Amino acid sequence: MIGLPHLSEGKLLDRARRLQQPVLISANALSRWSRRRGWREWTGWSFRPLGNAAGLHSLCLDSAGFSAMVTYGGYPWTVDDYIRLAAAYPFGWWASLDYCVEHQVAGDRDEVLDRISRTIRANIECRLRGDDQGILDTFMPVIQGRLPSDYERCAEALSLTIERAGLVGVGSMCRRPIHGPEGLMAVVDHLDRVLPRLTRLHLFGVKGEALPYLSAFRHRVASIDSQAYGVAARTAARRHNLAKTDAVVADHMEHWVHTQHARLRQPQRQLPMQPLTPDAGPPDDPWEAAIAEARQQIRELIESGELDHDETTAQWIEQWAADIYRERMTG
Repeated sequence: MIGLPHLSEGKLLDRARRLQQPVLISANALSRWSRRRGWREWTGWSFRPLGNAAGLHSLCLDSAGFSAMVTYGGYPWTVDDYIRLAAAYPFGWWASLDYCVEHQVAGDRDEVLDRISRTIRANIECRLRGDDQGILDTFMPVIQGRLPSDYERCAEALSLTIERAGLVGVGSMCRRPIHGPEGLMAVVDHLDRVLPRLTRLHLFGVKGEALPYLSAFRHRVASIDSQAYGVAARTAARRHNLAKTDAVVADHMEHWVHTQHARLRQPQRQLPMQPLTPDAGPPDDPWEAAIAEARQQIRELIESGELDHDETTAQWIEQWAADIYRERMTG
């Protein structure tokens, strides 16, 4: 799939029509912003560009989880806001809101686990709202994780949704190496072992050089997407002292598409079996164990919907842990 930075009429969109590849657009690309109150503020969606999608092979919608977390520190829009956008056009599929766990966003193991719980709840809320709007048939749940077992845990919590959807998005892929126990292939191989037989995967932001390895999983991997050609266009424009126009980007996009098709024709490559990274056991220190239990209880409340998926909970952890610690010490 081609990731497009916008849907404005011009040479880039014309080239995408001509190439007849599926297209992915980020919710962020359809956002409206204002500085009327002195700061940059999200003010809603710009639906008009969706009218330019005529002639594309198909158009799908990404929730912009990574860019939202890196740029804004969280989603500027609510689930209801996002569902309004998802319902505004007959998207081939629209991805759930999710909470990515790349190292730039989740610096430690606790933050990874917290964000998996938030992803689970965000999926549930998107599914419920999508059902209300009559667009559940195009809903694509998204699972998150750092370790292969993290994705399995996320998928288990969403098992009924995943079985119904048939297509599942796999997040936090774009900055992941191909090799290693936490690499792309270790994750895909693990999911191939644990997911229902008919469930297929969309891998967000996968590097093109992974395609010969993914050939072994054609029965699982339905699609990947990338906007890497935009980086190549920017680099080339700087090197040659040119403006990064849509025409320049379109040439790089077409070259990227042809390169990926050539990679799909390459002989299949296989990696040796990767050792799985074991989960750390519970802490030995009583206070650290109480902190871990407090975090787990908060995650369970988020997953159950008793706390909002975007609730700020960091300030509660020590107070929560203190209550657990006292109970254990006096019980």
